Amino acid sequence: MTAHLLTETPADAVPVTLLRKEGLEEWLASVPQAQATWVKRVGFTGAAGSTALVPGSDGGLARVLVGIGERVDIWSLAGLPATLPAGSYLLETALEAAAATAVATGWVLGTYQFTRYKKAGRGFAGLVLPANADGAAIARFTRAAFMVRDLVNTPCEDMGPPQLAAVAAGLAAEFGASCSVTVGDDLLTANYPMIHAVGRAAVRPPCLIDLVWGDATHPRVTLVGKGVCFDTGGLDLKPASGMLIMKKDMGGGAHALGLARMIMEAGLPVRLRVLVPAVENAVAGNAFRPMDILPTRKGLSVEIGNTDAEGRLILCDALAEADSEKPALLLDFATLTGAARVALGPDLPALFSNDDALAADILTAGMEVGDPIWRLPLWQGYRPQLDSKIADLNNAPAGGMAGAITAALFLEQFVSRETPWAHLDLFAWNNSSRPGRPEGGEAMTLRAVFAAIAARFGKL
Repeated sequence: MTAHLLTETPADAVPVTLLRKEGLEEWLASVPQAQATWVKRVGFTGAAGSTALVPGSDGGLARVLVGIGERVDIWSLAGLPATLPAGSYLLETALEAAAATAVATGWVLGTYQFTRYKKAGRGFAGLVLPANADGAAIARFTRAAFMVRDLVNTPCEDMGPPQLAAVAAGLAAEFGASCSVTVGDDLLTANYPMIHAVGRAAVRPPCLIDLVWGDATHPRVTLVGKGVCFDTGGLDLKPASGMLIMKKDMGGGAHALGLARMIMEAGLPVRLRVLVPAVENAVAGNAFRPMDILPTRKGLSVEIGNTDAEGRLILCDALAEADSEKPALLLDFATLTGAARVALGPDLPALFSNDDALAADILTAGMEVGDPIWRLPLWQGYRPQLDSKIADLNNAPAGGMAGAITAALFLEQFVSRETPWAHLDLFAWNNSSRPGRPEGGEAMTLRAVFAAIAARFGKL
């Protein structure tokens, strides 16, 4: 079981009671007068997110009250592990299985600390696993989420292309998968020219990570993740402020590996393949340049309108390879555009898809599990913006409008129409700390996409 989630109930476990404003008076009437008086004096009203620690007659903690809103969700208890006194706690309020699983998941997420370079701070309170919660699902997701957070939080010095490849190899070894890595000039021999071009200026060579798992007779599910381990912007250099969190630009690759962990741990009956092109977009004398015309694995030529639009370049080679196998499902994850953040903010990933049924499945799953995603259109009216006068495509259309859409349209050129494909443009980061979501790397869309895949392929 996941740390801080207990499978047995200690004798001294403190009850946690969830209350809404409208039910507070009734609850106050049901408890000893001393407790009711205390709750009134500390001003607890049952407002969503509020808490009250109720003392016992022995001077210890008798119970914890937590105010909730209209619905209980994954974040309802996520702030408690770090704020309650050390000890064990027991959810006293009966919840349906999905809600119990959600709040227990949030509790575990609230115990995350990135400790690679700095010792852990205070310890965390533990929660007894609610009887009807899905402990396996909680452990599966939180392990993947912590892995994603750790990968994104690790700076490029210690998480460059070779280190990311080593993580994938370790994951493959854990679950009996195969993992091959094509490195440096071998990318040219293997016909991955864009991955090579974007990463060739870095001291550490670019690579393509290729993980395969599962029965070859099962439906093919392929995940592609953007692995730009650091993005200077290339010769179209970012300002210093724009580079401050660019260690997170491999967040798409981290998500692809995190989802792969969930799929393999659950033993879903699929033939899984994960492709992560891993590069550093660096500046050197051999860096690719604005207005260069570069080839792709698919054979299309691309004029470089901006070297800071590099993610779509490495993804296009990986998508072309993924599409060549005609998978039953093809998904890519990428911290691709600032335009998606402008449109939807940091918490709401953008979904693009060439398949309405697939998009609906992911969006519905996201709503059911409290992992929201918003669909944006592959608006073909903007496709001419990708045209170049001297090449098949331009990677960065002029004008700056609808940037998330034109980026998705660029990727679409490398996927066959008959391949069910979805592109997830996500932030993979928390700008500030909130309960269960500390500042830094964040796992997004994993629960939604896993649920959609499990619903499609969970049974043969």
